[in-house]
Formats: sequence, structure tokens, C-alpha cells
Amino acid sequence: MAIRNFNEDTLTAAVLKRLDTTPDPRLKAIMRSMVKHLHAFVREVRPTPDEWLAGIQFLADTGHWCDDKRQEFILMSDTLGVSMLVDYLNYGKTKDATESTVLGPFYVEGAPELPMGADTAKPGTPGEPCVAQGKIRDLNGRPIADATIDIWEGAGDGLYDVQKPDGMNLRARFRTGADGKYRFTCIRPVSYPVPTDGPVGKMLTATGRHPMRPGHLHFMIQAPGYEKLVTHLFVRGDPYMDSDAVFGVKDSLICDFKKNGSGRYEVSFDFMLVPEGQLTRPAKQARPARTVKRRK
Repeated sequence: MAIRNFNEDTLTAAVLKRLDTTPDPRLKAIMRSMVKHLHAFVREVRPTPDEWLAGIQFLADTGHWCDDKRQEFILMSDTLGVSMLVDYLNYGKTKDATESTVLGPFYVEGAPELPMGADTAKPGTPGEPCVAQGKIRDLNGRPIADATIDIWEGAGDGLYDVQKPDGMNLRARFRTGADGKYRFTCIRPVSYPVPTDGPVGKMLTATGRHPMRPGHLHFMIQAPGYEKLVTHLFVRGDPYMDSDAVFGVKDSLICDFKKNGSGRYEVSFDFMLVPEGQLTRPAKQARPARTVKRRK
């Protein structure tokens, strides 16, 4: 039987009915939930046609700003707190393992693999040199060999290499030996604004938000038999620590970047990885029961 003349109350059910033939159960669950929430959002906000079109245009513009050097959709997800929510639900907090945080929009595949102890900064790179060192360990404190460590960061002027025309810089991959140790020279991280020249920047301005991130050094660590870790090391005392534009700060990741006897900055941190399949993810919280008021 054909159903026509949909209204506010019947349209959602009709769309959900059309999804009944979705063969993949997970896709079906995702699509059904998305439709329910999108329709509920529209019913709550009741956008005008012009507002609806402006939203469509914002998403289209966001896509146009994406390329192999910049991911504007990730930036949008970051600044709306969605990336950190996905991270929390999937990585959680497992015993003494190092906590994760956002990937960010500036990760690039194919960073050069350098020998341990190398300098990741090209000559003339703005900023103050800093030595980062420590170990990659398991939850029992034992060193992890053959772990790959991808690192990337912005320079002392607050810009990443992909925001400049000079090729890769402050981006490298290292591999641990039997002792699990890592050591390299980088630039002491500084606070910087997320890109504001695109649609996400306009969104931040329109909502009265600043675009600043506290200084941090990105790490992606992978080792056979362990869960991949994506995280940062934050500079203690940064003025934007409590108002990070992407909500990525965790207390356990805040570090002291101190000058040593030679006047060069140093940071030391041991990363602890979770064995594969042993992540402790947060349980789904039960929603409080709704109180339904009866009409008299």
C-alpha cells in the first residue's frame, strides 16, 4: 500500500521503513539512528529554507577545503568535540596505559623514517630546539621493541609544514630497539590557532570562540600485539590549557618542557601501550527514566 502526504509525525517512520532492506546490520543501525536524530533536530530547530540551504552550503564548503594536506571535516569534528567523544568511547582508560587524544587535521602519511636521535627540524626552522626522550613500555613496565613512533608538530611560528610551501618538516618516524627507548630533537611546542581561513574558522567566529590550541607534540605509536595509540604531549603552563579549541587536553598528558644545563629544552615521557584486544571502553550509561505527566 502506497503511503503519501507525509507529515511531521509520519515522515520519520516512513524513512526508517525504507531502511528495512539494508543487508548490513551495523549500517542499518547507524542509518536508522542518524535518521531519527536528524529528523528530531529539524523538528526541534525548525529551520527556514534559507537556514537549511546555508547548512548544506557549509557542509559543501567544508568538503571543498579538504585535500591531501588538510582535512577540514576532521577540523570541524575536532572543534565540535565529536572527535574527542569518539576517542573516549573507543579508547577509554585502561589501567596505567597512556591516554589518547585527537588525531588532528594535519597528520600526513609517509613521514621519513629517521635514525633514533635525529633532528626532525630543517635548518632555519623557527622555534627553540627541544630533545624528546623516553621509553615505549607495556602495562608491566617492560620495554617494547620494534614500535614505530610517528611524530609531527607545528614550528615556533605556530604553522605546520603543510601550511607552507617547503615540504615535510617536523614530521618523522622512529623505530624502537630492544630497550624500547626513543630520542629525537624537535621544536618546543607553542600554542597556535587552528586554521581560521575556511568554513570552520567562520563557524568559530560566528559562535564567539577562539581558535587556539595549547602547545603540543603529536605521537602515533604502533607495535605488533598492541593497540595503536594516538596522543599528544602538552606543554605545562600554556595559557590555553583550559580552553583548547578541540577539547583534547588530559591531565596525564601535560608535561614539563624544561631547559637542561646546556640551555636546550628537554621533555621526558614513557608511553605505556595496551595489549591488543584489552582496551577498557566505558560502558553505555543508562538514561534516567522519563517522567510522563498525565493530562487531567
